[in-house]
Amino acid sequence: MAKLLFSVKNLVKVFPNGNRGISGIDLDLYAGECVIIAGSNGSGKTLLAEMLLGLTDPTGGEIRFQGRSPDDAEEVLRHEVGLVFQDTDAQIIGETVAEDAGFGPQNLGFTKEEIQRRVTAALAAVGLEDKGNYPPRRLSGGEKRRLVVAGVLAMGCETMILDEPFANLDWPGVVQVLRVIRDLKKAGKTLIILTHELEKVLAFADRLIILNQGLIREDGPPGEVLNRLKDDYGVRDPRFSYTRVEDCTWLD
Repeated sequence: MAKLLFSVKNLVKVFPNGNRGISGIDLDLYAGECVIIAGSNGSGKTLLAEMLLGLTDPTGGEIRFQGRSPDDAEEVLRHEVGLVFQDTDAQIIGETVAEDAGFGPQNLGFTKEEIQRRVTAALAAVGLEDKGNYPPRRLSGGEKRRLVVAGVLAMGCETMILDEPFANLDWPGVVQVLRVIRDLKKAGKTLIILTHELEKVLAFADRLIILNQGLIREDGPPGEVLNRLKDDYGVRDPRFSYTRVEDCTWLD
């Protein structure tokens, strides 16, 4: 039985203007899964991720990480779960690629030797080992997203949440990021991918969740969920172009 990571019960988020961003979600997420949470813009995907990580407080309900309450889990979350934002430029702060990848482990208090070891391994894992001295502004969109992933890996995170990882990327950039996702899955990392672009990545998913208007509408094996899709969910069935779930990727 896979280890339970996140347990969400009756999660609600109501904004000051009365709008409901999340409307009573129950959800369990397990170690080693590659889960895609799909939904149109405004469905609540990013908001859900922010609440899982404690970046946004819920109005009601409960989130537990490895059985811990949010207050007790805060330190563990910092070490074990990383978020790759849709806007990677906002997440990159180092003057060089290596400096940026080392920012997280430095804040966690590792020694210089350990930081160097982690950065070297992380940059190699995402194919940026030859660009450690580059200024991040010289990287392509796909390379920037890979750099942010490297920073998360250097911190030692076993779980990664990727928010719209293909946003604003051209074909080569999408392929670069997909290779990283494939390799992370092979390495046994837990991946939670928030996207509406199922045709690019669904082949790697163990589980597909459809989020619509702050509610989970479907949850299960990708093929079964696609068979139950409704038009008003705002999610397109990629099998119209690719036939099988296993073909839904831009990797060769």
